[in-house]
Formats: sequence, structure tokens, C-alpha cells
Amino acid sequence: MNWKGIVLTVSAVLISGSALAQANILNAKTPEEVGVKTREQIEADNDEPLAYGYVDDRDILWSKTVWEKIDLDERINFPLYYPIDTVGIGSDRRSLYDVLMRNIENGKIDAIYSDSYFTDKRSLEDLAATLVKVDTTDLGYEQLNAGEPVSLEYINRRKITAADIQEWRIKGVWYFDKRQGEIKYRLLGIAPVAPDVNFIDSEQSDLVPLFWVWFPSVREILHEAKAFNNQNSSRPISFDQLLNARRFNAYIYKEENVQQDREIKEYISDNALFQLLEAQRIKEEIRNKEQDMWSY
Repeated sequence: MNWKGIVLTVSAVLISGSALAQANILNAKTPEEVGVKTREQIEADNDEPLAYGYVDDRDILWSKTVWEKIDLDERINFPLYYPIDTVGIGSDRRSLYDVLMRNIENGKIDAIYSDSYFTDKRSLEDLAATLVKVDTTDLGYEQLNAGEPVSLEYINRRKITAADIQEWRIKGVWYFDKRQGEIKYRLLGIAPVAPDVNFIDSEQSDLVPLFWVWFPSVREILHEAKAFNNQNSSRPISFDQLLNARRFNAYIYKEENVQQDREIKEYISDNALFQLLEAQRIKEEIRNKEQDMWSY
């Protein structure tokens, strides 16, 4: 078989696989039948996240832990942000924040933490003060001062939604695997970042991580949830694949160091350009490490 035949064969396989991404959409007689897979399709999917290979500590010649920020204002990061309004679209399309919150609320994700070192475990009840702001209007305070119960109409509740998420922060490890002879990356944790809920509607509000999730423990959940694929809408990509393949743009804001893992802004203050240049320097240092390992 010549190269042209091989290319045509591979293309046909890819196209046939893409046609099944939105199950039954071309054969559905009613809208309710869209997305309903046959038993044969379900058995053929074998839809599971790709398992991580075991890495022995003795196989790691070098490693560095870094923390990065994913700015959701950048177009390449939009699949992590949208959709923020889920009223007019199907239930299969949700933002990454909605996917995590839905599974935290239904109990499928119970390992949530307050920091990126995963030492302080939190519950959904603990997150209430971080995610919801409850305020009483002046009329409500008048009722309270008069000894009357406050009417519900005078109580304002402001809950953080997917539209309020401005960043994602991730923690991961770059390491040199001597068996594979190359630099690899392993994502360890993710955290949604939003303005402080107590000052969320003010002009200036500090961004805070709402919670941290140990990424390997939620891979199956994130694999079932699909992100929008701008290149081919009939072939969505799972959030697990998107994050593991690093199909996003991020910059380093902290690396492990002897100064208690201080952030870049702590030793380069009041200069955003120099902070970005320092982040780029750290990234280049990691990239060059693989070449340095092969230099004698």
C-alpha cells in the first residue's frame, strides 16, 4: 500500500470515529434521541482515561515542582471557562468549574483541600463561607431591630458561579525519567480562582483560590465531562485529556525553592514585565534540562 492509500485509510477511520462523537444525531427522529448510544456503541467506546504508568522513585533523576496560572481571558483557555450560561444548551456541555462543583455537591468528589500542599481537608459545608455571600438589606435590619423575623425578600444571597472564575491554578511536577530518557510532566492539583465573595461586586477585589482538588483522584470524572473542541465540534475533548495534554496557556508564578516556596512576586515586586520574564526563565530552565542530561 502506498503512502496515499495509508493516509486515506487513516482519514476514513478518524472520520468514522468523529461521526459517533454526537451519538445518533444523524439518525434521531426526535430531539430526545440525540446523544442516546446503542449497546454496541457503548461496548465499543471503551471510554476510560489513559492510565498513568508507574514511575519508581529511583527512575527520577531530576524533578521540579511548579505552580502555574491559567488566565481565562486568553482565547486558548476558553474551553475551560465556557459555557457560563447553561440554560440554552444541552446538559452534556458544562464548564470545568460546574463539573467540579456538581460532583462535589453530589458527593462523588470528597477530597477537597484548602491549599496546594493538600494537608488541610475541607468539606462542602466548610466551603459555604468561600462560595456564598449572605447579606441583609437595610429594611431587613429594621425588622431585626424591631424584634421581628427577617423576611426572605430582604436577604440577598450572592453565590460564585462559573462566570466569576477568572483563573485556574495548577500544581505539577516536571521530572526526568531515566528509563524513557526524557522530561515528562505530571499534573497534581487544580484550583478555581475567583474574587473574594465578600467583595465580589466591588471594583477591586483580590483573587483567591476557592479550593484545591487532587487531580489524579478526579480523572475519571473529568474524562466523562467534555470540553468544546473549536477545531471539530463532532469530536469533543475531555477535560482530562485537555489538561494532561496541556492544551492551554499558563505561566509559572511559583516554584519550589529554599525560601519556603516563595512566589515570583515576592522577590520581584511591582513589575509585571520582569515577573513574566522570570517565569519564562524558569520555563526555559526546565526545557533545557532534558538537553543537559544528554550532554557529556
